[in-house]
Amino acid sequence: MDGSVDDSMVLRWRWQAPATWLAAQDVSSKNGSNAGRHPPERSGTSPQRHTSVEGSGAVGTRISCDWVITSALEEPRPNWAVRVADGLIDDSGPAAELKRRYPDDEHCDGSGCVLLPGFVNAHVHLYGVLAHGVPAPATPIADFWGFLEDYWWPLVENALDHEMIAAAASWVTAQLAAGGTTSFFDILEAPNALPDALFAEHEAVARSGLRGVLSFEATERMGVANGQAGLDENVRFIEACRDSSVSRASRASSVSRASSTSSDSRVSGAMCIHTTFTCGEAFIRRAFALAEDLDVFCHAHVNEGVHEGRWCSEHHGMRTLEFYDHLGVASPRLQASQCVQLSPREIDIVADTGIKVSHMPLSNCEVGAGIAPLLELLKRNVTVGLGSDGYLNDMFSVMRAAFLLHRAASLNPAAISAAEVLHLATEGSARTLGFQQVGRLEPGWHADLQLVNLDGPAGLPTPVEAHNLLDQLLLWRSASDVCKVMVGGDWIVDNGEVLGVDLEQLRVHCQQQAARLWQ
Repeated sequence: MDGSVDDSMVLRWRWQAPATWLAAQDVSSKNGSNAGRHPPERSGTSPQRHTSVEGSGAVGTRISCDWVITSALEEPRPNWAVRVADGLIDDSGPAAELKRRYPDDEHCDGSGCVLLPGFVNAHVHLYGVLAHGVPAPATPIADFWGFLEDYWWPLVENALDHEMIAAAASWVTAQLAAGGTTSFFDILEAPNALPDALFAEHEAVARSGLRGVLSFEATERMGVANGQAGLDENVRFIEACRDSSVSRASRASSVSRASSTSSDSRVSGAMCIHTTFTCGEAFIRRAFALAEDLDVFCHAHVNEGVHEGRWCSEHHGMRTLEFYDHLGVASPRLQASQCVQLSPREIDIVADTGIKVSHMPLSNCEVGAGIAPLLELLKRNVTVGLGSDGYLNDMFSVMRAAFLLHRAASLNPAAISAAEVLHLATEGSARTLGFQQVGRLEPGWHADLQLVNLDGPAGLPTPVEAHNLLDQLLLWRSASDVCKVMVGGDWIVDNGEVLGVDLEQLRVHCQQQAARLWQ
C-alpha cells in the first residue's frame, strides 16, 4: 500500500513490492529523531484532521469517547470522535462536530472510555499456552541452554500435533482479542507436526477476525530434511494466503481445511528460522533467499540469552549479528526477536542495516535472559515492537514491564515515557511486521481499535487529564478493562465479550489438549 485509499486496502492486506518496501524502511531509518519509528504521513493530512477521506460517501460508524488517542506520540484529545467507513478511519474531530457532519451514521457511545489503536503483538507463540504449568524436568534447569534442551524442546515443541496447535490458537486468539490486540505475529515450532501445521493453525486465526502473520520456525536441530520441510511449510502457506484460498493448498494433502472466509484476507505468512546454533550457513542463506523471492520478512531469534553469542563466536569466529552481516542477510528484511545480549558492534549492525527488533521484556525475565538494550536501540532510531512471546498475553502487562524494567535498569525514572511504550505496542510493532497504515486512528488508516473503560466501579480513582492519561492507562488498566474491539471496521469484542465465541468450550478443549501434551 502506498498510502492511497482504494478497495485493496479494505479487502486485504498485501506485502509491498520488494523495492518499495525496502526503500520505505531505508528512508524512515535515516530521517530525523523519530526516524524508523513512524511510517511516512499520507500527503495532505496532519494530526489535527477534520476532513474525511476523499470519495467516502457510505454510511459509517461514529465512535465518540471521553478521550481519544489517535497516535501514541500525539496528545490525547478530550470529547473526540472518529468515523469508520469501509474498514478505514474516515474522519476524526470533536465529537459534536462529527455528530453534525454525519447525522445518519451509526453511533457508538464510548462515554467513560478512552479510544485508542489496537495493540500489535510483534511476537507470540500461540502454542505456548499449552505449557503453562507443565511439569518441570526432574533435573533443575541451570541455564538457557538447559531450558531448551531439557525442557522446552522435548516436553513442548517436539510433542505438538495439529489438534493441540489448533486448540491453542483458538484460545489465545480469543484471549488476544479480548485484551485489545488486533494484530499479531506468531512463530510456530512443531517439527513433528509437519506438514500442514500452519494450515491447522490458520482456521482458528481466520475465525478470530484478527490480523495475523503466521510462520513456522524452521530448524535443522532434528535433521536437514526436517529443516527443509519447515521452509517448505512457510512457502506453501505464504502462497496459499496470497491466493486467498488456503483450502486450495489442501489438494496436496489429506488434511481437511475450511475454505476461505472474509477474515482470510487478514491472515498472511512470513519466513522464519530459529537461531544460528540450530541452522547451518547454507540453510540460513536459503531461508533469506526464499524470503526475498516471496517478498516477506524473515524472522530469527537472536541472542535471547548469553548462549548464542558465545556459541557463534566459538563456531564462526564472530557474534550472531556479525555472522548474519557476514552472510549478507542483515537488512530491513530481518526481523530479529529478543536481542537481549547484544554487543556494541551488534547494536551498530542493527542500527546501520535497518534490522527490525521485537522486544519481550516479561519472557526475558522468565528465562533469566537479561534485560535487552531497548533504550540504546531507540536512541539509534531502530524500529522496535513489543511482544508477549506467548508468556503473558495481556499487552498492558507487557507495556508495564517495558516501562518499569528499563527505568530500573538505567537508574533513571525518566528513561522511557508511557507514550513511547504505547507507541512500541501499536505503531512500532506494526512497522516491525511491515504492516502499512496500522497503529494510528487517523484518516486512511485501518480501523483497528479498542475502547478501554476508565469509569465505573472498577474505574480510575483519580481525575483523568491529558497529561496523565497515558500513565494511568499503562499502569492501572489491564486486558479486563477492554470493553470493545474493532478490526478493519468489524466489531469482534463488545461489552468485554468476544463475539461468536464460546470461551468456556475453547478453554475446556485447550485444557484437554494441554493434558495430552503433558502426558
